[in-house]
Amino acid sequence: MMKRTRFFLLKAIGVIVIAIALFLAIVFTVNVICNKIEKGKIEPYGQLVPVDGKNMNVTIQGNGEETVVLLPGYGTAAPGIDFKPLVDQLSPFYKVVVIEPFGYGLSDVTEKERSTENIVSELHECLQQLNIDRYILMGHSISGIYALDYVNKYKNEVSAFVGIDSSVPAQGAGDELPTAALKSLKQSGFYRLLVKLSPDQIIAPDVDAKTKEQNRMISLKNMMNPNIISEADYFSSNFKAAENLKFPKELPVMFFLVKDNSDVEGWAALHEEQIKDSLHGKIMMFEGDHYLHHTRSKEIVENFRSFMREIK
Repeated sequence: MMKRTRFFLLKAIGVIVIAIALFLAIVFTVNVICNKIEKGKIEPYGQLVPVDGKNMNVTIQGNGEETVVLLPGYGTAAPGIDFKPLVDQLSPFYKVVVIEPFGYGLSDVTEKERSTENIVSELHECLQQLNIDRYILMGHSISGIYALDYVNKYKNEVSAFVGIDSSVPAQGAGDELPTAALKSLKQSGFYRLLVKLSPDQIIAPDVDAKTKEQNRMISLKNMMNPNIISEADYFSSNFKAAENLKFPKELPVMFFLVKDNSDVEGWAALHEEQIKDSLHGKIMMFEGDHYLHHTRSKEIVENFRSFMREIK
């Protein structure tokens, strides 16, 4: 009796192990096949700009006399899509340039480490290639860290900085991202499965179904690519390098912040400290989440334009 019970138990365990292995193999294979299929379904947008031997994707909309350059938050899959609500509100008044840094959107992946120095240098070279030498810099989230370095290096080019719930050095880099685990999640196919089960985890603005699907495919393509991983690995040193940087006193600076930020204590106060010496500095608080440009673009543009008129 005991032998028979042990036999059936071992058989059951064997069946379970085989079923799990088969499930893992199916998830992996489906992901590989879908990646190949979707690669041909991703539709180009914008234009490719040669930067440091690679191609950087850029979208340009509007014909205004002044230029606004938009820089994305960390890991934004497709900045050209993510910024669409804001571009639509800005483009009647400005020439609007959305830069997709290396590893983002439809830009190439570079072998260079994602230090602030390299990121800033590449962004500047991109604008130089486009013959854009005077502009307003508008950055979301982590771009607030890179912008501090940028506006000090290229003071004669940047006419104003606008932060959309932008990061500040004093908040610190936070906990390290489990990049190895996230990379394994992608490579195994389980990230695709999670997205299938819960599509809302891919952040996207209110766009049509076709554009949302493009955003989904680009998200799956770019998630934890070498540049995104390198950027996360450089968070700590990039935040540290920005600690002693300040916005130039004469540079107009405006922040649009989430009113109730529970992630960072003293969110508004940290930004007030950044502009305490600015001749023209302003903060506006909005109800909403970190991606304020998805839901508050109209108010952002109206208040920014009013701010710029007041200081002229």
